[in-house]
Amino acid sequence: MILVINLNASIDKRYEIKDIEKGQVMRARTVENTPGGKGLHVANVATILKENCIATGFLGGKSGEFIQEKLQDYGVKQDFVKINGETRECLAFITDDLVQTEILEPGPEVSIEEQQEFLEKYESLLSLSSVVVASGSVPRNIPVDFYKKLIEMANSQGKKFLLDSSGELLREGVKGMPYFIKPNRDEIEVLTGRKITCVEDAIREIKEFQKSGIKFVAISLGEEGSIAGYEGKFYKVTFPQVQVVNTVGSGDSYVAGIAVALERGYGIKEILQLASACGTANAIEKETGCVKENVVNELLEKVVVEEI
Repeated sequence: MILVINLNASIDKRYEIKDIEKGQVMRARTVENTPGGKGLHVANVATILKENCIATGFLGGKSGEFIQEKLQDYGVKQDFVKINGETRECLAFITDDLVQTEILEPGPEVSIEEQQEFLEKYESLLSLSSVVVASGSVPRNIPVDFYKKLIEMANSQGKKFLLDSSGELLREGVKGMPYFIKPNRDEIEVLTGRKITCVEDAIREIKEFQKSGIKFVAISLGEEGSIAGYEGKFYKVTFPQVQVVNTVGSGDSYVAGIAVALERGYGIKEILQLASACGTANAIEKETGCVKENVVNELLEKVVVEEI
């Protein structure tokens, strides 16, 4: 089973408007409300691909109830800790020039007792899982080494832990030696202070992560594809060209593909193909963190994975 951790879920509110003008009244043409949070996107894509998956984390208030109901509608299995605080809302404004502007709320405070309840639930779910994914931010008062603690618990049971975060959460998280990380170029540069201007730079950073005990590293180079390192070998992955509608959630869909492929025991090239096909399939969908299984299958053969 794939266990997906989303500690800072949200209701994602997506507005389509003509333009954003400071100090003016703007009217939205359409509004969509969907369950949000990087982990929930991962769980949704894994569920669409018919893999056994369960999502956990913190949910609270009316927003939390909305997310639970929507996940149930999507067929996503869930086991969240109910908290006293109100789960956040995040706003995305898509203007006619297809630029997306986001406002992300920080999230609720989570009591020490609620954090402990989550750790107990996590330990129970961990025993039933083989692959664990932790994605995104954390609520305001969660310690920055919280992911590190979860990784160490997973490692003690021999589970593969996939970490997809950034900033201090990533900096602390890698100290716990997750099985897989997928920082993009900007996140690497912030983390290390070194620029990535070519494939050789990406390989250099992958080697540094692997020296610290992280077995599988993929670095996204945006439209240029990605570079991955696994068991001493390196791969350049080129994505198929598509008509892009919404790239938000493509990274989450990519991680879902990694998790599903690991759960199925795929080889490294198949893993990278499925992940890239999922990320690309999300980019042609209007809804964030969503793919069509038949589209993923069609894209699989168009993903090029070359050993370098």
